[in-house]
Amino acid sequence: MNKPLILVVEDDSSVKNLITTTLKAHDYRHLTAPNGKAAILEASSHNPDIVLLDLGLPDIDGVDVIKKIRTWSNMPIIVISARSEDTDKIDALDAGADDYLTKPFSVEELLARLRVTQRRIAMMESESSAGAAVFSNGQLRIDYAAGCAYLNEQELHLTPIEYKLLCILSQNVGKVLTHTYITQKIWGHSWENDIASLRVFMATLRKKIETTPESPQYIQTHIGVGYRMLRVE
Repeated sequence: MNKPLILVVEDDSSVKNLITTTLKAHDYRHLTAPNGKAAILEASSHNPDIVLLDLGLPDIDGVDVIKKIRTWSNMPIIVISARSEDTDKIDALDAGADDYLTKPFSVEELLARLRVTQRRIAMMESESSAGAAVFSNGQLRIDYAAGCAYLNEQELHLTPIEYKLLCILSQNVGKVLTHTYITQKIWGHSWENDIASLRVFMATLRKKIETTPESPQYIQTHIGVGYRMLRVE
């Protein structure tokens, strides 16, 4: 099986060389693009499996590149940027990015993010071929058709919003979901009160699915940004 084809969008030659050298060393196939216009052309021409995207490009802002790609494709996009403010992360994730890695970064973390993304791709393909009727992650199981969730084969007694929240997270395993994205999915809008309510529902959901809520196994908090369901081996 071929390794995924990765498009590296980076105008800084030193960072680009670090990334491409790392990819070569781990047998990943890759393409490169020095700016936003070239990135859009390469993405549409070669349909890469994963995009590694810098935001500070010389011609088009990376967030606009994400929005453009999202008009025709759901290919995973991992942002690699020196912008570290929560607002920058939220803008990129809301535009459709799947993950956000802040410069400077370690090679090990980059490879870990790629592995997470690959697992999510494989899981989505598997669920698609199986009709996505049942979701399994560690000891957690969700029967979408029946509208029930189980932990260690014991049915969880969830409120409708807790169940909906669990489904949204499970359908995006490995992907950081912003507060805005989640609240719009649950309530159809996103106000400050919705985010406060979301935190309450998340706390009650965690009490039901996490053995130790203070050290969560399934749901990871990204402070100021949102939440991510982790893939449990």
